[in-house]
Amino acid sequence: MSTDISRLEALLERIADALERGAGPQSPGTARQSLAQADAFVWEAEHGELMPVRHVARMPLDLLEGVALQRDTLLENTRRFADGLPANNALLWGARGMGKSSLVKAVHAEVNRTRQGAKLALIEIPREDIASLPVLLRQLRGETRQILLYCDDLSFDRDDTSYKSLKAALEGGVEGRPSNVLFYATSNRRHLMPREMMENERSTAINPSEAVEEKVSLSDRFGLWLGFHNCTQDDYLAMIRGYARHYGLKIDAAELDARALTWSTTRGSRSGRVAWQFIQDLAGSLGVRLA
Repeated sequence: MSTDISRLEALLERIADALERGAGPQSPGTARQSLAQADAFVWEAEHGELMPVRHVARMPLDLLEGVALQRDTLLENTRRFADGLPANNALLWGARGMGKSSLVKAVHAEVNRTRQGAKLALIEIPREDIASLPVLLRQLRGETRQILLYCDDLSFDRDDTSYKSLKAALEGGVEGRPSNVLFYATSNRRHLMPREMMENERSTAINPSEAVEEKVSLSDRFGLWLGFHNCTQDDYLAMIRGYARHYGLKIDAAELDARALTWSTTRGSRSGRVAWQFIQDLAGSLGVRLA
C-alpha cells in the first residue's frame, strides 16, 4: 500500500513539474516584481523570465573616445526618454569594435547616475530570441518604469523571418510599442540585411523593388541612425592614452604610442576593441590589475 502511495506522489510531482514548465511566460505582475530587483536584466525567452544583472560589464562614458557626436546624440535621446518625453528607437551601425555596445551600456549608466527619480531599466534581448519580442512587450505594457530594450549585433540572414516580428513590434502592429519602452540595437549592417540577400531578392522576386523595400523598411523603424566608422590613428592613440591614464599605467608616453601602433599593425586594424585588448596586454606586462 505504501509503495502505491509513493508511486502516486512521484507521479503527481512529475505532473506538477510538467505543468509548471508549460505554464508559459510570466504574468505582468511577475514582470513588475522582477523589474524591482535591479536596473539591468537579460530576457530569457524560453522561460519567459527577466534575469537580474547585478554587475553590468561596461566602460565609463568618458573613456569612449572618437565617438563624441554619437555619444552626445544617444545620451540626449536617452535622457528625454527617461524623463518621459518623446524619443526615437536607435540603430547603432557600422565598423566592428568601435564601441557601439559599450556606448549603449555607458549611456544607460550615465543617465541613471544623474537621475533623481526612478531609474531607467535596461533589458537585453538576445538576437536569437528576437521573435519573442512581442511576448516581452506584452509583459512590459502598463509598467510605470521607463524601459530600454537592447539587442546587440542584430542582423538577419536568408530565410530568417523573425525581422517581421521586430517590424510589427516597433511600429505597425495593432498593439504598437508601449510608450514606456524604447528599443536600441547595434549592428554591423546599416539595413540589418546582408548585401547578397538583397541582391538575391532583386534577381528572384516578381517585383524586385518591392521585395527589397520590405527588407529595408525594417531599418526605417529606427528614427535615430548613428554610424560608427573605422577610427583614425589619432583617435586610436587617444583611446590608448585615455585608458592608460584612467588605470594609472606607468609608462613613457613615447613608448606607449610606439607599442600601441605596433599592436595595431599586428592585428591589421585600429578600433576601440583593439585598443582595449592592447591595454589588457600592457597592464598584464606591467603587473597592474584592471578594476
